[in-house]
Order: sequence, then structure tokens, then C-alpha cells
Amino acid sequence: MEDILIKSKKTLKRGWTTGACALAATQAAYTALLSGKFPDPVKISLPQGETPSFPLALEKLSGGVAKAGIIKDAGDDPDVTHGVLVIAAVRMIKEKEIKFLGGQGVGKVSLPGLPLPVGEPAINPKPREMIRSAIRKLADHYSHSGGVEVKIAIPGGELLAEKTWNSRLGITGGLSILGTTGVVRPFSCAAWIHSIHRGIDVARANGLQHIAGSTGKTSEAAVKEIYDLPAHALVDMGDFAGGMLKYLRRNPVSRVTIAGGFAKVTKLAQGFLDLHSGRSHVDFDWLASSVDALGANSDLIDNVHNAKSAGHVLQLSQSHDIEIGNWVASRAAETALRVLADSPIKLDVRVFDRGGALVGRSNS
Repeated sequence: MEDILIKSKKTLKRGWTTGACALAATQAAYTALLSGKFPDPVKISLPQGETPSFPLALEKLSGGVAKAGIIKDAGDDPDVTHGVLVIAAVRMIKEKEIKFLGGQGVGKVSLPGLPLPVGEPAINPKPREMIRSAIRKLADHYSHSGGVEVKIAIPGGELLAEKTWNSRLGITGGLSILGTTGVVRPFSCAAWIHSIHRGIDVARANGLQHIAGSTGKTSEAAVKEIYDLPAHALVDMGDFAGGMLKYLRRNPVSRVTIAGGFAKVTKLAQGFLDLHSGRSHVDFDWLASSVDALGANSDLIDNVHNAKSAGHVLQLSQSHDIEIGNWVASRAAETALRVLADSPIKLDVRVFDRGGALVGRSNS
């Protein structure tokens, strides 16, 4: 397995998605139905040409049903599903089609806006496509019709789903079977941005015209209370302001609020769209020039210039009645509106301190 080298020079191991594990489990189970023997390890083909092999953690053939299980290895990514057992139970059916069912721990779609109809098990389109392709190849090899029912389960998935965005996205009762490439890349922003996009899709599909993207739990709780927004209107933007705004430009709603802590919103005000500490930083020279423009005295300007944290700058400014929070919010709104370009979206920015108190708002 190829590894990824990050800035710290530590080599991080990639892992496999729940979709890849479901594919491997299904392929092993269907092979056992057709041949009477489970392949162990089972070798699969992924969309980008990789052919990893997976050892089986479970195999059972009884009563016309074959079950195979794969333990998910997410590599060095802090994935909530690392170590779960992904089980595929496969049985032949008379119909010449492939049916998907959700077993224990796999969620069900309960709201429109996702790429699956309401009521379907949360087995995403790409994993379904990969599983169908593998089944058809095996059916051809063994001269079978290819008519099967595939039930995917993840024992304990109901509890793990509480640590994910699934309930907010309209997936109830368990986890999703995910993955477009089959590969988990450690600390990849792709999965987070994907969730942001799906959150916007769900909000739009359910007729919500005001959504709020927040940098963290404190700002999310505060903005929810201000606007009395439902859960499906809340998008956990995190550090990915650009990912949210670019998607909204193509998929607009009437109104968007960006809510965040002072430091994160300051970076957006400086023009950064990725607010992660490793990819952008608070510029104290910029903050010093900002309080200068707001009428600060020379001592305060010097103190801001030499400050060690954005929170300290906020405290210093508040003690001198300098409305740095409003300034930062307005500059952040300018950055966001540049990304939204000619979109009809009405946008405002709210800034909160660590306790969730409102310390700044844009004029929009």
C-alpha cells in the first residue's frame, strides 16, 4: 500500500473505505455461493486500478446464504469506522437483478437531497456500482444469472453513527457505506468537503432557504439560537470556507450566515479560504493596521502588533472600545462575497468569542 508523506515528515498509511470493504465482503460471499468456497484473502479491483486483498474475518455458508466479513482498516486516518466489521450476506433470487438491503448498523435515507431515494439503505451509488460490477463478472465466470440480494451490515453502527453527521444529513439508524475510490487518505479534506456539499443538498431539497456554516460547535450553537435554525440548516463548515462557498455559488440558497470564532474569521477576513492552522495564519500586522484604522492609540496598536494570540487582540480591542469584531466580520464578508461572485445569495458573518458571545457582525 502506498503511503503519504506529510509536512511533519511522518509517513501516514492509507486505508480502505467502507465501500471497499463491502465490495470485498460481497465478492467473497458470492464466490462462496457459486463455488462452495470462500476466497481468503479476497482480491478486489478499485476504480483507479488498484487491486488490494483483504483477509476474511467472518465466513459462513448455510441455508442458501453466504456471509463474509471484513474488518475495516482506515490506516492512520482518525476515522470513526476504523476497526468495524463490514458484513455482506448474499443469497440468490429468481429475478435477474441485484437488490441491496441494509442490515444491522447501516442507516436508511429519510430525507430528500441525497443521491439515493428516501427509504433506501445508505449504500452510496459508487459502492453499489463497484459491487454490481464484481457480481456481474463472477456471474459470467460461473454462468449464473447474477440475480442476488446483497445485505450489508455493520454491527454497532447505530452507536457509531451518533458521532457522524448522518442524522443531520437525513440518514437514520446507522452508518453509510461510502467511498468513490475505495481508498481512505489520512486527514484528507475531501471527505469533509463532501459532507458539506451533501448538507447543502439536503437543506435545498427540504426547502430551507437560510443555512449557516460554522467553524465549530460553539459558533454553531450560538448562531442556531440567534436565528432559530433547524438542524438541517446547520453546515459544519470547519476550516473549509472555500469548499462551502464555491459549492453554494453553483447551488445557491437565499441566505447564508458564516459563524465562527474570532481567529478563524480573522483568517477569512485576510482573504484565506482554508482556515486550518497548518495552511493559514493570523497576521498580527494586519490586525494592528485594522485597529489603527478604527482609531486605536499607538500603545494599543503596538500591543496588538506584539500579541501572541487572536483572542488577546480581541480582549485588548474590547477594553479600548475598538469594534474589531465588526471590522473582521465585514472584511470576512467581503472575502466570501468575492467567492460567491454574481450569486443572488444574501450573506452575513457573525463572530463569537470562546464562550459563544457575539462579538462582531457584518453589515450585510
